[in-house]
Amino acid sequence: FYAWRDTGRWQQIAEALVRKSRRQLGRKPRPTAAVIDSQTASTTEAGGPRGFDAGKRLHGRKRHIVTDTDGHLLAAYVHPANIQDVHGAVPLLKDLRGRFPTLQHVFADRIYRGKQLLNALSDCGPWTIEIVERPRGVKGFQLLPRRWVVERTFAWLGRCRRLSKDFEGSAATERAWLLAAHLRLLIRRLAAP
Repeated sequence: FYAWRDTGRWQQIAEALVRKSRRQLGRKPRPTAAVIDSQTASTTEAGGPRGFDAGKRLHGRKRHIVTDTDGHLLAAYVHPANIQDVHGAVPLLKDLRGRFPTLQHVFADRIYRGKQLLNALSDCGPWTIEIVERPRGVKGFQLLPRRWVVERTFAWLGRCRRLSKDFEGSAATERAWLLAAHLRLLIRRLAAP
């Protein structure tokens, strides 16, 4: 497990299976649009970097993920929860650009609005970031176009007991478990008749 984590094997396998799954769905193997979001997970006493997310009132880590418009996990980044979402998104999206050069458009929630993210990513090539906001005056739950895809992926990953909390001592191991959980989902999807 740890050798695959350190060599990037989990990521390589995931990318190959995502391309295969996209072809099976009748799509091009490389996505042009993606959806980004983060989730705060509380940590145990295992150690490692952690912080306090004042918005959620949790001590732990944030899991940033980027999915394509079908819900396939393209990239994951884990960092202490006290880092703002905008700052956590920059290394994730820069890494993503190198692996998916066809990616042009990113859907995000309102926490990513403003010029800060676009300025940080300006050296990575042309990006368009579309902020999907809740309609004004609507109270309660509202299904938001494109944003529900990444939330559904978080729900799918949440079925894995290992991801219910952050039990890991390092962020790299937590990221590897995210990828392993996603591989399980991809294999089931590809094997379905």
